[in-house]
Amino acid sequence: MVKGTQFLNLKDSGDPVELGKKYSEEGADELVFLDISASQEVRPPVVELAEKVAKEVFIPFTVGGGMNSAEAVRMALLAGADKVSLNTAALSQPGLISFCAERFGSQCIVIAIDARKRAEGGWDVFTHGGRRATGIDAVQWAREATERGAGEILLTSMDGDGTRTGYDLDLTRAISQAVDVPVIASGGAGRPSDLCDAVRYGLADAVLVAGILHEGHYTIQELKVAMEQDGFPMRMVSPGLSTLVRELG
Repeated sequence: MVKGTQFLNLKDSGDPVELGKKYSEEGADELVFLDISASQEVRPPVVELAEKVAKEVFIPFTVGGGMNSAEAVRMALLAGADKVSLNTAALSQPGLISFCAERFGSQCIVIAIDARKRAEGGWDVFTHGGRRATGIDAVQWAREATERGAGEILLTSMDGDGTRTGYDLDLTRAISQAVDVPVIASGGAGRPSDLCDAVRYGLADAVLVAGILHEGHYTIQELKVAMEQDGFPMRMVSPGLSTLVRELG
């Protein structure tokens, strides 16, 4: 597991399977595992990781990275992943979205959009772990991806990633209002109020949190309590419940 700032200066944050297990037990609703440099470094999909996670985690999880074919998507789902995230491959092969959505169901297909602000307004889509600009407008791409069958958008602000300055509310709102599927806001969480703002003002359906958890600034329980106090119903997990479920399973 790594975490950086604006997709650069990545630092080791621990073993992904162990952290996934820990966050699951602490009350996370979903987990997302992305090999952000798989496409750039031409590595195979993270099927082995999905197998390991499925043995330890009992909440929905998404895997992504190097998913460049329907067969790769199939193998990840068979390995235990609930959803598969497509990014670089979806942009180079848009038909892959439609094919996978028809074959496996839209609910399994997440389109990850890494976007950076343009000086003249709007946002550009980047691929290959944020290394290559496409010149494609993020809102336009979100619309096309969902029209092709994507069931969810994982939206990351490259400008906000790792900065702890809050989610890009303008970007999140623009995408959320442009599509009729769930949008997960990512990039910039620094405190509980940022999560609330992303949902209330950015109209996100969910929020992704990484650095502030990995570095111990907050726990999932603390974030959920804060959101619940701000008016958002939360699924709370009693201590030890996940362990009990695993033992009974």
